[in-house]
This record gives sequence, structure tokens and C-alpha cells, in this order.
Amino acid sequence: MINKTLRENNIVAGVLTLIRLYLGYAWFTAGLGKLTGGFDASGFLANAVKNPVMGPDGSAVYGWYVTFIEGFALPNAELFNVLIPLGETLVGLGLMLGGLTTAAAFFAVVMNFAFMLAGTVSHNPTDVLMGVIIIAAGYNAGKFGLDRYLLPFLRKLVNKGKEEKAQSVSA
Repeated sequence: MINKTLRENNIVAGVLTLIRLYLGYAWFTAGLGKLTGGFDASGFLANAVKNPVMGPDGSAVYGWYVTFIEGFALPNAELFNVLIPLGETLVGLGLMLGGLTTAAAFFAVVMNFAFMLAGTVSHNPTDVLMGVIIIAAGYNAGKFGLDRYLLPFLRKLVNKGKEEKAQSVSA
């Protein structure tokens, strides 16, 4: 019943619009600030390796993530210097405009988890919660946005492609 209301109710769609506008603005401004302000992730990455999240027994809780940062992310910091600001900006745009809303929320949650696994808490848990609610709502989260027009258009394109493929197989 809750899921049905979350996914189909117009009042809930309005509340979801407010949530995604708030969350989208936060992502967009964070990303845009990094794009225009000279962002460098290497300090954050090095600090995540130097100060991993520690368990009560004194061992790294997410040792596999520290290994990933040390072995891949840090040596490729230049790549992350592009991906992080671009990803944040695009996620923000997607959420604010209500275009590909569920995908934008998914990538927002993935980025929030990446920051938390690296040891940053900040507002990430509340952002994850809002992102999960948007994901669970599906289409209804972008109903008052571009998804109202974009998703039917994309469905039509996919169905047309399937029909063409079926015709070429049967011919």
C-alpha cells in the first residue's frame, strides 16, 4: 500500500518534486563549484587511505575500499578530478529538471556511499535516504518534470527498435 501510494499518488509526486529539487540543487551547486573552482580529489583520496574507517578492533572496516582508493583512484586522481564534478553536476541537473530522475537518484546514492566508505559522513546519510525514496517512487518522482515527456518518448523508441529487430529476424 505504501509503495503504491509512493509510486502513483499525485500529492506524493508534488512532495517528491520538492525533495528532488532540494537534493538536485545541492548536487548541482556542489558540482558546479568544483567545475569552476579548480577541484583536486587527490588530497581527499590520500586522506581516505591515511585515515580509513576503523572498527572497534583497530582494523579498517572497509579495507577493500581503501585498497581500491590506493591502487586505482589515487593513481588516477586526474580522472576523478573530472568524473566527480561532472557527475555531481549532471546528477543535480537530472534531479532538478526531473529528467531520468531514477537514474540520477541512483548515481547520487552511489556517490554518497563512495564518500561514506571513504570516511566522510556529513549530510550523506540523509542524502542517501532521500535518494532511496526517489528511486523507490520511480516514475512518480519525475512526474512533474521532464520524465513526463522523456520516458514515454524513450519507451516508444525502444519498442520501435524491438519491432524492427523482430521484423528483420522474421524476414
